[in-house]
Amino acid sequence: MPQQSVIFFDIDGTLLNQEKKLPHSAKKAIYKIKEQGHIAAIATGRAPFMFEDLRKELGIDTFVSYNGQYVILNGEVIFKNPLNLQSLEQLTAHALDHQHPVVFMDHEDMKANVPEHAYIKESIEMLKIKQFPRYDPEYYKGRELFQMLLFCPEGEEKQYEQAFPDFDFIRWHPLSVDVLPKGGSKAAGIGKIVEKLGFPEERLYAFGDGLNDIKMLSAVKNSIAMGNAEEKVKAAAKFVTKSVDEKGIYYGLQMVGLL
Repeated sequence: MPQQSVIFFDIDGTLLNQEKKLPHSAKKAIYKIKEQGHIAAIATGRAPFMFEDLRKELGIDTFVSYNGQYVILNGEVIFKNPLNLQSLEQLTAHALDHQHPVVFMDHEDMKANVPEHAYIKESIEMLKIKQFPRYDPEYYKGRELFQMLLFCPEGEEKQYEQAFPDFDFIRWHPLSVDVLPKGGSKAAGIGKIVEKLGFPEERLYAFGDGLNDIKMLSAVKNSIAMGNAEEKVKAAAKFVTKSVDEKGIYYGLQMVGLL
């Protein structure tokens, strides 16, 4: 048996295609590396409740969620990095003044601070998930929140970047931005898992395609960008595989010698 490695997979645009479907080739490849004794893990910007079905389908119990803010190893929480509550309240007030809705997110659910909004509907529907944020403007009180969604057109997040230095803002949709604790990233979350496992960098792998994968692909020694990734994402990776719909996971694992 080869030495055990851990392979982190992004979800949207990496494991799942544009229709949010898992290609059979990707599922088969992941089961194959697990049979060989490797650890298949997920590294995503999604909340844990947004990919529970996928984890069950692939038999995965190790993951980095919320772009590194909530980390699970073998089914156990090993790291949490919640948003600063005072800054969160200030940002929410600022967003309301500018007619930009927000969604509060913890590890179990998400709630909107407005009853309904076209930006929220369009963005969340694109994810093709079961959950939709219901209205609860006080959901943040007494909770640890690991991410907020700020809904605004492209470019309008600049005012928030300047006004709220406690946070990082990462756009994932033309109408929506992830709001994270400053310095939080998938790379940092992966680091928490690697600390526990004690694996050398030569046995770490990561697949991704999005802007929120750049730090991860830059930090992980054996990094693979999907063929459907933007050029700046590909530039951050050591390897580039085919697109998600062209058996990109399968070919990428072959490329690095894991299949």
